[in-house]
Amino acid sequence: MSHPEEAGTRRIGSGRRRLGVVVSVVVLVGAGGWFAGTQVQSPADAAAAHTAPKAGPVTVAVVRQSLTASVVATGSVEFASPRPLSPAGPVGTGASTGTDGEGAEQRVTKAPVAGTKIKEGDVLMTVNGRPVFALGGSVPMYRALGPGSSGDDVTQLQKALTRLGFAPGAISGTYGQGTATAVSDWYRSKGYDAQEPSPADQQQLGVLEQAVSAAQEALLTTNSTSPSTGSASPGPQSGTEQQIHEIQVKSARKALDLANDALSGFKAAYGTKVPAGEVVFLPTLPARLDKVSVKTGDTPSGQIGTVTSSDVVVQAAVPGTDARLLRHGMTARLTTADGKSATGTVEVVGEESGSQSATDSSATDSSATGPATTDGTSSTSDATTSDSTAAVQVRITVPDPGPLAGEAEAAVKVTIEVGASDGKVLTVPMAAIHTSSDGRARVQVAHGDTVTDVHVTVGLSAAGIVEVKPAEGTLTAGERVVVGE
Repeated sequence: MSHPEEAGTRRIGSGRRRLGVVVSVVVLVGAGGWFAGTQVQSPADAAAAHTAPKAGPVTVAVVRQSLTASVVATGSVEFASPRPLSPAGPVGTGASTGTDGEGAEQRVTKAPVAGTKIKEGDVLMTVNGRPVFALGGSVPMYRALGPGSSGDDVTQLQKALTRLGFAPGAISGTYGQGTATAVSDWYRSKGYDAQEPSPADQQQLGVLEQAVSAAQEALLTTNSTSPSTGSASPGPQSGTEQQIHEIQVKSARKALDLANDALSGFKAAYGTKVPAGEVVFLPTLPARLDKVSVKTGDTPSGQIGTVTSSDVVVQAAVPGTDARLLRHGMTARLTTADGKSATGTVEVVGEESGSQSATDSSATDSSATGPATTDGTSSTSDATTSDSTAAVQVRITVPDPGPLAGEAEAAVKVTIEVGASDGKVLTVPMAAIHTSSDGRARVQVAHGDTVTDVHVTVGLSAAGIVEVKPAEGTLTAGERVVVGE
């Protein structure tokens, strides 16, 4: 049986525990409210918290390094000395169709092949089964060459025959029997017959020979006939009859002379000939047949293709400001898209008289490419003030093309070194170069919050980096220069 005092004591303890729980909850709620309140910001507080820090200059370090300047362009691989290839006339010389097709409509029976290397005496193609040869010479073929012909074209034919081992005798410039024999032997060595007189020529020769015979017979008859009796027996002659007889003899003799002259003139040009279309003279051999515009069955009229030398060249176009840095003899690195490479030499730069070396150390006060300034003004380089973006053609010879030999018309990257620093030099980005009101170049050196101008001499530049030398004050590697705000 419990006592009243104990029951009261239990009620008091229970009440105290409930009070403690309530107080703890209130404390926790208050702390949570305080914490939440610290995390809530007004719009003004939020904007103030996101305000950008105070702006400062953008700087980069001055670097001491070796510097190489290059002109970079895109070029195209080509073969040198292109020239059109056009036979001067038809093959054969006949006026009518013969059993061997002579005089028939001209048709290509074996077409030329692009990429073929042409040597002296080679057959470029055949037309109506007859050859078109390549020979060395600067005088173009423009006529048929045969007995009686003379001139520089005959001289170079005789020289070519001699080089091929078919000596025509004296190099006289006149097509004689020795030249005709050499031509026949040369054609035969290639499996062809030289162009002999056509049926029409043979017929004409017969007609002329018959005319001479008839004139001779007429002269003999006139000489042996008596002017008084009209017979061969002599008789008394009057003065008038004698004069008539002398006139008849003189006329017959003149007719014979004319017939002999005609026969001699014809025979002088009668014999083995080289038709105008059967030889093409090329200034340089061996050569390369670059492009072909005819195929088997075509009529070979006009240009049949293009011939080049076997030398590889690269043609590139560079802006005028870059072209002025190039000069004859500079080395060019040539690289294809798939990594093939070769080395070439700058041969021609536009007019070439305006090209100049970028390696002249005396010109170090002008940037090789005329660095731009951040304030939009021109730099101290005179070259920059006269910049021209007009493209200038540059030709690069490739003495040893290697893998580029088979890359005709391929695009290549052309890199030409135009200058190099003398060892390691101080360099800064071009954006760090400014121009003072007095026209002098300067950089701004940052030391903490302080920016100091240092006047400099601008030298070689490459890939956005320029060589500088302090003209007033000091500038050392590692210092930071301003390139922007």
